[in-house]
Amino acid sequence: MAVIEVSNLAKRYGDQVALDGVSFSVEQGEIFGILGPNGAGKTTAVECMAGLRRPSSGTIRVLGLDPQQQGHALRERVGVQLQETHLQDKLKVWEALDLYASFYPRPADWNKLLETWGLAAKRNAMIGKLSGGQKQRLFIALALVGNPELVFLDELTSGLDPQARRLTWGLVKQIRDSGVTVVLVSHFMDEAEELCDRVAIFDQGQITALDSPEGLIDLAETTHRLLFRPTSELDEAELSGLPGVTGVSREGGRVVVSGTGDFASAVTSELARRRVLVADLRIEGRTLDEAYVALTGHTLEV
Repeated sequence: MAVIEVSNLAKRYGDQVALDGVSFSVEQGEIFGILGPNGAGKTTAVECMAGLRRPSSGTIRVLGLDPQQQGHALRERVGVQLQETHLQDKLKVWEALDLYASFYPRPADWNKLLETWGLAAKRNAMIGKLSGGQKQRLFIALALVGNPELVFLDELTSGLDPQARRLTWGLVKQIRDSGVTVVLVSHFMDEAEELCDRVAIFDQGQITALDSPEGLIDLAETTHRLLFRPTSELDEAELSGLPGVTGVSREGGRVVVSGTGDFASAVTSELARRRVLVADLRIEGRTLDEAYVALTGHTLEV
């Protein structure tokens, strides 16, 4: 069942086009990723879906409601963690959660949220004294305090160290596993690949591609690489004609075979047939990063 349905969504600011005819749907219980560089229209799309920004044209239905006409009813069922969130520095952590809980008819137990998000020891700390990671976890807890059916998380792990990012990823999966649909906005490839059931690639206000991370990689037709060190004589030309092989080269003492499909099985079978022993054999898989470049023509940093 579709939780979000967006059709021909457009948003303009004078002559500037932020969104240009975007259409997609989000299914119940999935983590739906919106991936793209800064200025691609990601946050604008989220703000339109959350009822925080009025679109120039197009239609949006979130949980069956029109965010513009039924915004109050929608906000009781949706949680939002925006990229730019600010609270009073002298407000205590527990005070912020208690305040936000008062906005909802059936709020979650915010004491449990403190425990879940590793903030119990900081309940009496002022927000201005929290670290960047602690603030991020607080903003996520605030997005969940209303017991939402759907939550928007915008640039969730921006500014966090690698360990904090990995911890946060696990918690996002817990949110989804609890039955909450998640829309995750990110410009981190590894984050989208790790978390998302489906990903919409935004580029210059449009959706370039939409599929599962694996589907996007297949769509881009990027290649794998098989690397190994032969311990006996090998003529690389003997491998170049095998099924799926697209290229064979040398990098120092290593042989690098590029290919698609089940080319690795063909290569290893041929090596065994010719009784060529190898060392340090490994396969470098295709990545969402490579797929993004193939689908958009530029890196995510552009």
